[in-house]
Amino acid sequence: MAIEIKQVQNNLELKQILALQRDNLPNALLKKEMQKEGFVTIAHTFDLLNDMNKVCPHIIAKENDMVVGYVLCMHPKFGNKIDILKPMFKEIDAVLSGDEKYMVMGQVCIDKAYRKIGLFHKLYKKMQDITKPDFNCIITEVDASNKRSLNAHLAIGFVELKIYSSYGRKWHLIALK
Repeated sequence: MAIEIKQVQNNLELKQILALQRDNLPNALLKKEMQKEGFVTIAHTFDLLNDMNKVCPHIIAKENDMVVGYVLCMHPKFGNKIDILKPMFKEIDAVLSGDEKYMVMGQVCIDKAYRKIGLFHKLYKKMQDITKPDFNCIITEVDASNKRSLNAHLAIGFVELKIYSSYGRKWHLIALK
């Protein structure tokens, strides 16, 4: 069966996102693995993930009824819901002009067995296609220590808006126009 790129449609898909997320948080990975493969920073709750999905459905890659990758759509109205992201939203407001309408990519993750086959790019392409009518860019931040993720984002066309520090970490604020 082919891998399908689509929007989340049910609670099972949300739960599968959370399972993939748990497997890629720093506490689930060895340091060497984090440096080589990358990692995700935030552990979302089901309720928050569901609330975000109701505003703009998340984009997933599925094979055989299993979520094997995702990008989370985070409307700016959720900017105060996750503490570690609050500084990012302040930085976005500082660097964007008032007429910019943006969607935040809240997190991206691909199952280890499905990396390096183009899913990262396909997930973002679908997100762009879906959000384009209402938003003129996608913004996210990447932990400076997550070289794999930063390089992957830059390779598909993200540009750096700013580098800043918060919560003892250095972050790259980047945008895809």
